[in-house]
Amino acid sequence: MKKFALAIALALASCFSMISTAEAGLVAKVDLSSQTLTVINNGRVMYRWPVSTARRGYRTPTGSWSAKRIHRMWYSRKYDMSPMPYSVFYNGGYAIHGTGAIGRLGRPASHGCVRLHPANAKVFYSLVKQNGMRNTRIVVQR
Repeated sequence: MKKFALAIALALASCFSMISTAEAGLVAKVDLSSQTLTVINNGRVMYRWPVSTARRGYRTPTGSWSAKRIHRMWYSRKYDMSPMPYSVFYNGGYAIHGTGAIGRLGRPASHGCVRLHPANAKVFYSLVKQNGMRNTRIVVQR
């Protein structure tokens, strides 16, 4: 009986996560295995960019979140005031943001955030502003 209840709960949870992703006007899908970010706006793939996620010893959590806050420029209080241009925070201190370490894009290099080329981060930031944070979904998967 417990297994049946757990299966029902998992099925319902997956339905709700699919609904919230499907209803979002803007979806950012981060693929940790390919180190890419795919931007989908109103059901249409608009961009696919290389990213850097967590390097060895750190983690980029998997899951699905709405955008929580955005900053044109943010400085990391945790990592020596490192600049994080065009930040879109989605899970506590985790964000999608621009980086100066563009030579490392396409492979793990961060402390857990999703790093983008600054020009791409600016485009994504602008799309989040246009669509609104409530209509933006960030999905991180393996």
